[in-house]
Amino acid sequence: MQIVQILEKTVSPDKDELLAAKNFLEQAAATNLPGFIRALSDVLVFAGNSAVARMAAGLQLKNQLTSKDAAIKFQYQERWLSFPEDMREYVKKNIVASLGTESTRPSSAAQCVAYVAVAELPVGQWPDLIQKLVDNVVNDKSTEMQREATLEAIGYICQDINSEILEHQSNQILTAIIHGMRKSEPSNHVRLAATNALLNSLEFTKANFEEATERNYIMEVVCEATQCSDTQICVAALQCLVKILTLYYQHMEAYMAQALFPITLEAMKSDNEQIALQGIEFWSNVSDEEIDLAIEAQEAAEAGRPPNRVSRHYARGALQFLAPVLMEKLTRQEEFDDEDDWNPSKSAGVCLMLLATCCEDEIVPYVLPFVNNNIKSTNWRYRDAALMVFGSILSGLEANTLKPLVEQAMPTLIELMYDQSVIVRDTCAWTFGRICEVIPEAAINEQYLEPLLKALLNGLKAEPRVATNVCWAFTGLSEAAYDAANVVDDPPQTYCLSQYFDFIISNLLETTDRHDGGQANLRSSAYEALMEMIKNSPQDCYVSVQKTTMVILERLNQVLQMESHISTHSDRHQFNDLQSLLCATLQSVLRKVDAKDAPQISDAIMTALLTMFSSSSGKVGGVQEDALMAVSTLVDLLGEGFIKYMDAFKEYLYMGLKNHQEYQVCCTAVGLAGDICRGLKNKILPYCDEIMTLLLENLSNPSIHRSVKPQILSVFGDMALSIGPDFKKYLNIVLQMLTHATQVQIDPNDYDMIDYLNELRESVLEAYTGIVQGLKGVDKSPNDDVNLLQPHVHFIINYVISIAKDSELSDGNIAIASGLIGDMCSAFGPPLLQLVEDVHIQQLLAEGKNSRTGRTKTLANWALKEIKKLKQPANDASCINGNTLNYTSANGSSGGPNSSSTVPAM
Repeated sequence: MQIVQILEKTVSPDKDELLAAKNFLEQAAATNLPGFIRALSDVLVFAGNSAVARMAAGLQLKNQLTSKDAAIKFQYQERWLSFPEDMREYVKKNIVASLGTESTRPSSAAQCVAYVAVAELPVGQWPDLIQKLVDNVVNDKSTEMQREATLEAIGYICQDINSEILEHQSNQILTAIIHGMRKSEPSNHVRLAATNALLNSLEFTKANFEEATERNYIMEVVCEATQCSDTQICVAALQCLVKILTLYYQHMEAYMAQALFPITLEAMKSDNEQIALQGIEFWSNVSDEEIDLAIEAQEAAEAGRPPNRVSRHYARGALQFLAPVLMEKLTRQEEFDDEDDWNPSKSAGVCLMLLATCCEDEIVPYVLPFVNNNIKSTNWRYRDAALMVFGSILSGLEANTLKPLVEQAMPTLIELMYDQSVIVRDTCAWTFGRICEVIPEAAINEQYLEPLLKALLNGLKAEPRVATNVCWAFTGLSEAAYDAANVVDDPPQTYCLSQYFDFIISNLLETTDRHDGGQANLRSSAYEALMEMIKNSPQDCYVSVQKTTMVILERLNQVLQMESHISTHSDRHQFNDLQSLLCATLQSVLRKVDAKDAPQISDAIMTALLTMFSSSSGKVGGVQEDALMAVSTLVDLLGEGFIKYMDAFKEYLYMGLKNHQEYQVCCTAVGLAGDICRGLKNKILPYCDEIMTLLLENLSNPSIHRSVKPQILSVFGDMALSIGPDFKKYLNIVLQMLTHATQVQIDPNDYDMIDYLNELRESVLEAYTGIVQGLKGVDKSPNDDVNLLQPHVHFIINYVISIAKDSELSDGNIAIASGLIGDMCSAFGPPLLQLVEDVHIQQLLAEGKNSRTGRTKTLANWALKEIKKLKQPANDASCINGNTLNYTSANGSSGGPNSSSTVPAM
């Protein structure tokens, strides 16, 4: 009874009682967790306990089984599996028996069953659970609450478990779900729980959708559910259709005309926002899917093979019916809506964009009359809708169609930037942002440029939501002007914005300082526009760039002096954000500063950055990361001249390298270490031991984020290239690390891991390249130190061959592998010929030679020339520098690729 009373006090309005209950429960869990969980299950299963106590028991039990943090969740699951089997069986019996006995919704027991199942099912435990749950649902004697709670449990399990684990039980699960979804089911609560469960189980019902009879039955039940008078069931069923379309597009032809099209079109027209949103989402997903299929078809055609899947062009067929409904939804926007609220009007704009991308010019006749008829309407909602339609369709149209449309609309659009409605001006500014992004040549047309700039600069002083979109427009405008200069010089001597440049920069700087800059993301948008203007500036605007550099530096110093006056958490957050923005802007302006001017300002910049690093805000991840990146830009600018700051800066570099918790900071610090190696060349030598120690510690740390490790391997190459022969002292341990990295295996179906593997390979190849070049030296005849790599040559070439065999090879992999092959041919001479004439290497180089990327093509051609040189007669084809190359096998000599030192997990 004591624990029941304690659990009831977890909702007490008395703070002291609440705290005492919290402390008691925490102490009970810490003292004897298995006993505590067992007691909670006893409270949950006994129907005589109060609803509050049972719900609190379920919540406490759930919190001991799962967590939102993936790592903690895994720990909790492992902990549960370590408990004695009899204790686990006792708890499982109680929580299953609790299903349907609670008087509250949603069921606490259902969540407990699900989280135990998610821990046990993947390891082959609790094999009879699914059958028990199915029996609960299909048994005529089961109560309504029992069926509902059981279906909730099934839904939670399906939501949280890997789909492969339940595939072999998909028939049983579907039996229960479809039974609960039937039109004849008297309880809407049961039908809703079943429909939500279906939504969560669709990934592992692939086999059922392959069978026409089963598919027909599932589709019939789902389509019936969309017609339910209960809104929640209707919305959940429509969500199922959206997901089914995405997962099983190729099977939808039989249902599209008769069921899916009329159901979703009616849903789009509904006055109920939730229903309308799902109807619109369905056609957004159709468009998305058919855009992907068009890309697949194009790739297949280029490869000379038939595509694996084909588009049924549902969006094109439905376009004439969808466009009017979507445009009507656009006229229902709220005057004071929250920017974060998702409603049918916003969803309709996105759907139109996707339809335009999917159907291209075919959309024009269905939407242009609406734009022409309403762009000057007396009703602001119709003016705004017309603008939104126009802006939404731009990215899908061919240039020949688009350019005359935009040029014809420019005077009207410029006029609407002065509209009395803030929403119309906001959408108009957004439309200009779209124009600058999609068809920039229309925005910088000489005829309209000056009035457009006046309208945009006026918009910078408008409400924050308008000004934010104007900033986006300036971002696109600057890039368009830069690209249009179209000269060999980079940067160009001048461009069409040159005469306005200084005034635009001044206005953007004013905008960053607005008192309402915190609203609508305005301040950061203005800084981003400022950065893009600077980045895309021509030579005749260099004076403005210099002035802006000093303004940003002055602001940075002003902000640093404010730190002692910060009192609230909100102020601290804004202060840190502002420092990050100023550091990012400083990077942007420094990239445009001439190297000859850099020494005049570098002392002031480094003083400000060092002050920031030493302050409390300099320890905050985002600020620290941006400040490190600003240092990186200065290193690139000063080169060996950065050495004067190393003693003062090194402790902050090391601090970043040790910041394992905030891996983005650690990544940036690792990248900066590579930049410093490249910039300082052999002057980095006094700092190499400390940097190398920290890098090796990071590689050996199993808890560090995986994205840090490839970057570390690249730095090994940078350091080797910088210090040349002095890298010998690190060579053996670095080669061991690289060997370990070459052996990483991944799941070929996990696209994130495929990307990671390609990144890891690039880093390994970059490291090998730097080491070969560094030990070889710059002379035409190789340095003797390069012979230290002889025992590893066979292993390195075999690694390149293993990469060349991979069908998922990236262009970056091909480029760096080609460069490495060329370097090794140059370093080791004729004896390498027998290894590099491998068919897979030849295929890799041929693919590189035909690459569309200039760098890849250049490196592949160079490697082929180096191989060709090896085939020319030589005085001694088996010797180089008087030493015979000794290709030891992969299990070879001391310090070779597979020596027995401990190496970390990648």
